Amino acid sequence: MTDLFSEFSPYKGKARFVAILWTLLIFFLCFLPGKDIPDVNIPFIDKWVHLLLFGMLTLIWHLSQPIRNIKFAFILLVAAIFQGWIVEYIQGHFTQGRTQDNMDTLADTTGAIIGIIMFYVFSLTLKVKTAVY
Repeated sequence: MTDLFSEFSPYKGKARFVAILWTLLIFFLCFLPGKDIPDVNIPFIDKWVHLLLFGMLTLIWHLSQPIRNIKFAFILLVAAIFQGWIVEYIQGHFTQGRTQDNMDTLADTTGAIIGIIMFYVFSLTLKVKTAVY
């Protein structure tokens, strides 16, 4: 498992492929028409889903370039926030039965931050030798 968080991970290419698929999955799920989304009676379920989707997004993208670098982490965060915002904008203006919800963007941002923190916690907890730039 420590190989995943190593700068010399043999899984970087696979992680990048999974990250691209995950990014596309987010777009696909978020652009489904409102009528195609099942109604679930769990409070704030949509916020939890956004939190999970974007937490995994930044974690997987970080695994595709597993270095502890604050600049890279910041770029990931900005990219995730932008993706979350653009998804909400398109939902509100171009997707039938969906609305733009700034609280979803906040959940996306929170999830992205959690994903980045998880990468750092796992890589430091597992005592992975990696370069710090």
